[in-house]
Amino acid sequence: MKIFIKLFCLIYFVTFLNANGQNYLISFAGSGAASTVTSIKVENLTKSSTLTLSGSDVLRLTATTGVNTIEDNHSTEMKVYPNPMTDNSLIVIYPPIEGDAIISVLDIGGKQVAQIHSYLENDKQEFRLSGVKNGFYIINVKGKNYQLSGKLLCNGNSNGHITIEEVSKPVNPVDEKTRTGQRKGLMTTFDMQYTPGDRLKFSATTGSFSTVLTDMPLQDKIITFNFSACTDADNNNYPVVTIGTQTWMAENLKTTKFRDGSSIPLIVSNAEWSNLSTAGYCWYNNDQTTYKPRFGALYNWYVIKAGEICPSGWHLPTNDEWTTLTTFLGGEDVAGGKLKDTGTALWLGPNSGATNETGFTALPGDARYLDGTFKFFGSYTHWWSSTEFDTNNSWLRYLMNDWEGVANINADKNYGLSIRCLLNP
Repeated sequence: MKIFIKLFCLIYFVTFLNANGQNYLISFAGSGAASTVTSIKVENLTKSSTLTLSGSDVLRLTATTGVNTIEDNHSTEMKVYPNPMTDNSLIVIYPPIEGDAIISVLDIGGKQVAQIHSYLENDKQEFRLSGVKNGFYIINVKGKNYQLSGKLLCNGNSNGHITIEEVSKPVNPVDEKTRTGQRKGLMTTFDMQYTPGDRLKFSATTGSFSTVLTDMPLQDKIITFNFSACTDADNNNYPVVTIGTQTWMAENLKTTKFRDGSSIPLIVSNAEWSNLSTAGYCWYNNDQTTYKPRFGALYNWYVIKAGEICPSGWHLPTNDEWTTLTTFLGGEDVAGGKLKDTGTALWLGPNSGATNETGFTALPGDARYLDGTFKFFGSYTHWWSSTEFDTNNSWLRYLMNDWEGVANINADKNYGLSIRCLLNP
């Protein structure tokens, strides 16, 4: 009996060490339109942490099964608390390497609203953030060969005079040679905290090509990105993502031109939009600066009828092709959560079922309604199909913040909806 107990304890101990101490080494390669990878953004969708590295670097996932707080570990990490914020919050950073860094605050449209430069030691750093207006923000820390980011919700009533001030520094002495040292030409290994089962989103870029994929690594591996050209008539380059047998754009279309170079009419007036029976597009709230970069444009269905709008080699999906996607993801009742971006920085809560396990990264760009107005930003996103229902209506798909499914309905062609293009077979 004693031997059995000792054997059991030994097995448990070895299992515990393997589970808590195993690191996974991830390297990267390219295929298709490009065989090399220039840069990779790695997002832990479960922990909401981000790291950016070169395509020649190695990602080391420091795997644990426990829950470590930022106070008791020194892996690459950033935390903002309290979150939601009222008057001020603390930005706590553990950078992977010491050196100069830029700490930025971005609004929902990606516009920089505050920034400071600071030298960060390879230890715990704290900065106090104050003066932030009510809204959603992204906190970004960019150093040499790394980038961390997090989301912040502010419920306060500040005047918008934002300040970021350092409140602590490590007391360890700094070697000036280390501060200025360069590591050019060397492959670098970057650490990222990882618990087996965390879902990682990898966004790889090389030249004008960009590819997105997701994975939950459980061993050392090489991740290969299949690059495909996806450039519209305005020379906007789009990331792509393969889901099942289909390759989709991983962002909404934002071109202002047809493939032949002719312009699509920009419609601002509500009355003109509601009475339109020809091609037209707009930006949400008629605000190109804020909404174009992330959410793309909104198009009426007559744009589809008027000419080719997708990048060369791509097409607007049919209703059946949308069904192929949702069927692959387990059916319309659950597919929406697998397509939606995670969290509630952009989607309004509860963002039901959102995992973004496909890398499709659906954002809540809403629509332009039949009266020409904009109403429910944060709650919905809609995409046209190329399949007409009748003379006045066409099939579309939409997602909601409080449902994990995908709705398949038909609607008036005068709505302004988003477009996702599909790679030609």
